[in-house]
Amino acid sequence: MKPKWVITIDGPAGAGKTTVSRALAERLGYRYIDTGALYRGVALAARNANIAMDDDAALAALCARQELRFMRDDAGCRLYNGDEDIEDKIRTPEISMLASAISARAVVRRYLLEVQRRFGREKGAVFEGRDMGTVVFPDADVKFFLDAPLSVRARRRHLELADRCDQTLEGVLKDMQLRDHNDQTRELAPLKPAADAIVIPSERYTPEGVVERMLQEIETLDDRS
Repeated sequence: MKPKWVITIDGPAGAGKTTVSRALAERLGYRYIDTGALYRGVALAARNANIAMDDDAALAALCARQELRFMRDDAGCRLYNGDEDIEDKIRTPEISMLASAISARAVVRRYLLEVQRRFGREKGAVFEGRDMGTVVFPDADVKFFLDAPLSVRARRRHLELADRCDQTLEGVLKDMQLRDHNDQTRELAPLKPAADAIVIPSERYTPEGVVERMLQEIETLDDRS
């Protein structure tokens, strides 16, 4: 029987993390954990409660009240807060930007750090995010970092958002450029590859090709165990 691993996939918005992470988890029979959705869930709750993204005291109290969990359906995993399905509500450009801002707050990161590590204790999981391999799971068994040029990532995200909002490609690119800057320059857990991460330029592969590349690395780990 093969051992179960903790696998992390980090990278900027639009690099293909979600598509690849879901497909890899399915191929391995692992759980898929979209950690960015957790930050979006807190951002949505903060917006609904009219809490400023830099009000740490109010954010700490808000986090203590959250009941974030993933529920699986025929289409995959959806994020719930308590009994409310919030998956569709968190997938908007507004919440994306708020999630980027709120992810820089230490009180939010401390709360979600324990949530994420709790999901990882049983292993057999693929964690998608921005600091999975650097902060949350520095001892992960396999770490990947997906990247692609900004123009490629913006086109991908524009197509993804086409049926949910009418934001132009130029607007998506500008938002993504700002989010990249915020994520990469924040003092707390900036977006960057872990020193031992396997960096994959996703624009050179199809999504299936990226998954196959990852499976090759994981099989090497299986052979060494």
